[in-house]
Amino acid sequence: MTTYVFSYRVPADYAPGAETAGEWRAWFEGMGSALVDVGNAVTDYASLGEVGGSDSRVVGYSVVSAQDMDGALALAKDCPALRVGGGVEVGPVMGGEGS
Repeated sequence: MTTYVFSYRVPADYAPGAETAGEWRAWFEGMGSALVDVGNAVTDYASLGEVGGSDSRVVGYSVVSAQDMDGALALAKDCPALRVGGGVEVGPVMGGEGS
């Protein structure tokens, strides 16, 4: 198995709704043992800094375990960020094989 980082992005003007936390919790629970570390969210949007310009912002990260990149992408495909026009960047952790 290989360890991957999921980096979550949403549109720059996104504002979470009342149901947002529950959607994320359900998605994380659905990953079962593949979820190695739920990670952290960036919630204080008012104090985010940026160099360069972007029409999206990072809102958090998680660490998962999957057989290969295709397996990691399959885990990411139902991420709540996708439903609001955002995305998930998926990358293997350096030295993350065999964990």
